[in-house]
Amino acid sequence: MDRIPSGLIWRKSSQSAQQDNCVETAALPGGGCSLRDSKDPNGPVLSFAGDEWRKFVGSVKSGLFDGLSH
Repeated sequence: MDRIPSGLIWRKSSQSAQQDNCVETAALPGGGCSLRDSKDPNGPVLSFAGDEWRKFVGSVKSGLFDGLSH
């Protein structure tokens, strides 16, 4: 993905309250997703095509990453 479309609606978890240390997501046309750091809304953005994003979410839901340290 070369360019991030303008006018994206960025969201973060309601569990984050008013904190600014969260990952924000925005839906992209075609089912993809962009991610950014809420502390730096004008900073770098990671974008994933729809199939990549669905595979990642499926892996999280299946527990593939459970037990990984941070």
